[in-house]
Amino acid sequence: MVLEGLSSSLRETLRKISGSTYIDRDTIKDVVKDVQRALLKSDVNVKLVLDLSSRLEKRASEEKPPAGMTAQDYMIKIIYEELLGILGEPSSLKIEPQTIMLVGLYGQGKTTSAGKLAKFFHRKGLNVGLIAADIHRPGAYDQLEQIARSINVPFYGERGNRDPEKIIKHGMEKLADMQVKIIDTSGRDSLNDDLIKEIRGIKERFKPDEVLLVMDATVGQQAGNQARTLNEATGITGVIITKMDGTGKGGGALSAVAQIHSPVYFIGTGEHLDDLEIFNPKKFLSRLLGLGDLETLMEAFKDTQITEEQAEESMNKLMSGKFNLKDMYEIWEKFAQPGLMRKMFDALPLTKIPGASKIGDQDIETAQNKLQNYRYIMDSMTFRELEEPDIINSKRISRISKGSGRSEEEIRSLLREFKAMKKNVKAMKGNRGFKKLLKNQIRGGNFSLDNIPEFSENQ
Repeated sequence: MVLEGLSSSLRETLRKISGSTYIDRDTIKDVVKDVQRALLKSDVNVKLVLDLSSRLEKRASEEKPPAGMTAQDYMIKIIYEELLGILGEPSSLKIEPQTIMLVGLYGQGKTTSAGKLAKFFHRKGLNVGLIAADIHRPGAYDQLEQIARSINVPFYGERGNRDPEKIIKHGMEKLADMQVKIIDTSGRDSLNDDLIKEIRGIKERFKPDEVLLVMDATVGQQAGNQARTLNEATGITGVIITKMDGTGKGGGALSAVAQIHSPVYFIGTGEHLDDLEIFNPKKFLSRLLGLGDLETLMEAFKDTQITEEQAEESMNKLMSGKFNLKDMYEIWEKFAQPGLMRKMFDALPLTKIPGASKIGDQDIETAQNKLQNYRYIMDSMTFRELEEPDIINSKRISRISKGSGRSEEEIRSLLREFKAMKKNVKAMKGNRGFKKLLKNQIRGGNFSLDNIPEFSENQ
């Protein structure tokens, strides 16, 4: 979960507002203090927090909710709007031929971000080339070369050359046919004159279309100084915030961006080269506050790569009683992509769901592990067993257990869940609207019995 600590605190604050019988001055002061504490714990700049707190209290005390809106909902709206002001306006990197220069300190994730960006543009249909101009960090050359090979894009570097400008010049010539050229520059442990001189020289000589600051979400309060200094040296045009997956911090990086008035283009949400998410302030904040994000949920469903026709076919099989373990396996295989379950969960509206704040990364990981174990079990079944689960007896369970490395009880649990699902569907066959609900669940890959309500036979 992105900014899990901040998200949990803010969601609890919104639940407190929703549960209030009325909003008075004491309630407003308590809520403002809660928001203040949550932001400060996440390293948001102190001045930004104090300014935001002042505006929150003033607006909540003086403004009246419009007709038809409760005071509680209006206060949530005010919090949403003020937090959105910190995140800035939405802005995206243009999908067109360009030269991109990445800057930042050691350990911020520049080289990995270069690979993620290259894969992003490659998927958009543009030819991409990577240039290794980090002459100081041991292993930077090898890392970028390996990344380039893994995503099948051209790479240029000169092992042992200590002149980054010469490397870039030769790289630009060698990769002249590439529509997008991404330059990975050097970093340092801290800001110093040599680093500033080096990156300023590269910027002035090669005049890249974009200068992207790569900043670690856990960098803390010093993020503001880093951002200002690098912005003065190169004129930052956009920002990539890395390591946003599961960190309790991140506020320092976000507030630093607010200070230099540069848009956040992407956030890194994991170690894989696919874990790069276009930053949309409204969507990000909605997920952070647990207000739900239908667009993100629909994107997550699309990631399963299950088409409307496949969903219809699976649903018809299930309704007719012909749905088997083989069909279930095919859908689960698409559903078990890295991070997909987390993305779908983040998109759900949680502020008014009791206990939702208690569902965290550990719960998601447990569900993913269970799903993976079920797939191991089915991998050890014969084709006939997948097509006709009813033939699976004790002897077969023992064999499947040995082949999959899973316990016999886990195999029985899978079979029980499968049979219970078919029984529930049979009871629902005549229920109006259920067909549409079931098809949507199949498209989302969600075969949890918790999402299929119990209905009596005569319902």
